[in-house]
Amino acid sequence: MLSLFNYNSVAELRAFLEENGLGMRKKYGQNFLINPRIRQALVDALEVDAGEYVWEIGPGLGAMTMLLLEKGLSVRAFEIDPGFARMLREIFIGDVGFTLIEGDALKTWQSQPSAHYLLGNLPYNIAATLLADFITQGRFFKRIVVTVQREVAKRMVATTGSADYSSFSVLCNSAYHVKLLFVIKSASFYPRPNVDSQAVLLERRDDVNTQMLPSCFYLLVRQLFSSRRKMIKNNLTGFFASPSNLGSPASVPVALQAAIVAEALEKSALDGNKRAEELSLDDFIALAKVIEDMGIL
Repeated sequence: MLSLFNYNSVAELRAFLEENGLGMRKKYGQNFLINPRIRQALVDALEVDAGEYVWEIGPGLGAMTMLLLEKGLSVRAFEIDPGFARMLREIFIGDVGFTLIEGDALKTWQSQPSAHYLLGNLPYNIAATLLADFITQGRFFKRIVVTVQREVAKRMVATTGSADYSSFSVLCNSAYHVKLLFVIKSASFYPRPNVDSQAVLLERRDDVNTQMLPSCFYLLVRQLFSSRRKMIKNNLTGFFASPSNLGSPASVPVALQAAIVAEALEKSALDGNKRAEELSLDDFIALAKVIEDMGIL
């Protein structure tokens, strides 16, 4: 394993990039975390023992990768930038604990073996989508530590009835206990982003069996939040009107939709005049189970 420059020095980092013909690409949302104390705190928050496998999203030039490998972990790093990938192969050449997956993590993770832990200084432009994809496609981790934009973090921990409560809040809460760790000021990054970041810890829930959630659960949650101002009875009508939601070539006939919506709400003991932001995780699960038991899907 070879250290080529001081990860904490903007001057050395900038010089290294210039010498190797590398640049920061805005489309990739690249920001190096140059604060060593925060890098160490993120790694420590994983609470992972030597010998475990860890996924790292967006390793950049390997500052946190190096910390993980020094702990005796096996790291599968996902890097989209071809130039950075080239340098990562050089920096960690010969390290049997390091595996590089080159390309867009949104497209490459599905083919990779599972790990119990995930670490990532996530690019702002993919953070929510990537985490949601993991959950909806059934790839779960024992513990996740990531940095995200503060607005995204607020949605992750938002509770019923709050302004930040969204379908993403429900998705995260359905699989994990989510905890905000610490704010990371923009000065801790190079280049400096325009906003502060937030370190977030997600720990796998043992009181909700995601494998037992109704097949329509995730689609239903998104549909009910699709028009926040609408009452759930109206958004529920939209759910039954979409064949893709039902896994069927046809939707529920218009003449039957009102009756089916009324039946689903009655059996799940929900007030159709409420909005999605007023429903708890248990409410969404109950409604999804009722719909599944009705045999419509």
